[in-house]
Amino acid sequence: MNTSTRYYDIDWLRVLGTIGVFLFHVARFFNDEDWHVKNLELSFGATVFVNIFNQFIMPLFFVLSAFAIYYAIQKRTNKQFLSERVNRLLIPLIFGIFTIIIPQVYIERVTHGDFAGNFFQFIPEYFKGWYAFGGNFAWMGLHLWYLLMLFLFSLIMLPVFRFINKTNTKSLADFFTKPFAVYLFFIPIAIIEILVNFSPDTVGRRDFGGWSPLTYLMIFTLSYFLMTDSRYRDSIIKLRFFSLTFALVALTFGFYLVLAHDLSTYSVEFSIIRGFNTWCWMLAFIGLAGAYLNFNNNFLKYASEAALPFYILHQSVIVILGYFIRAWDLAVFPKYILLASLSFVIIMALYEGIIKRTDVTRRLFGMKG
Repeated sequence: MNTSTRYYDIDWLRVLGTIGVFLFHVARFFNDEDWHVKNLELSFGATVFVNIFNQFIMPLFFVLSAFAIYYAIQKRTNKQFLSERVNRLLIPLIFGIFTIIIPQVYIERVTHGDFAGNFFQFIPEYFKGWYAFGGNFAWMGLHLWYLLMLFLFSLIMLPVFRFINKTNTKSLADFFTKPFAVYLFFIPIAIIEILVNFSPDTVGRRDFGGWSPLTYLMIFTLSYFLMTDSRYRDSIIKLRFFSLTFALVALTFGFYLVLAHDLSTYSVEFSIIRGFNTWCWMLAFIGLAGAYLNFNNNFLKYASEAALPFYILHQSVIVILGYFIRAWDLAVFPKYILLASLSFVIIMALYEGIIKRTDVTRRLFGMKG
């Protein structure tokens, strides 16, 4: 693919995906699964919302990350690329672990009855033991696990991606850009899902946005191939409505089997459906955005720069606000709107008032100085 061509639809997808993950985490306050803090009244609607978003929201981030890396390594040496990864991913991750993540762990421990005391009394306790292994220190950064995983994927796959760039992949594209052939990319995803789901408590753990890290790695790798030939993009755009239809049908069929026939979400059958479903969602989003969102404006310029700081801040703000309003006598939907609105305003106020104003704060949140 011509690296001099800027596809603004990728930027739009990143912005919309960030908004999507924000709305997803607001809903986690109300759904029926455990979380850092929960509303006193839970909601079936929020549970459905979360389960649907689980099928595509974080896979989309890894697709877009693979696209960005394709452009990045064309223009940078390995040393420059790794330096950029440290600045954009590792520094914000480390900063977050030692600052904005601590209140989330504190609130979780207090609301789950594991700690009694104020926030300042908890700070020394935060550094005792590893989170998810009986302790408190959030080594993966809670929602910032995405930064950690993307950093590791970047290190692991850099030589592979360099090799792909030097290899003639025309014959591969000749086949996979034939009508509907691009859907066959779901097969490796389904295979990985089948394999990891045999060990749901280890490699098949879904603590990271609803998927195994190995599944993310496969989606990440396959997505890189989509950037190696412009014919992939053309084919995906042409198939956009087929992709959306397939995604909706697979989603409906999968949930029907789970709810009506008690099919395990770790079963081979569901793994195949899930692999196909998520890949169709990826193709639908890419195709629809490519057809309708390949344009630039002032909002996109602003939102593209704000997206990463917004992502880094959003869950901590949601959890802190949720802690204070969890017992309010207010119906779920108005409280959802209230939590989302207040959180958004606070995040943007912090971004506008503090983060974007100095070189230090910009770098701590993964922005250019």
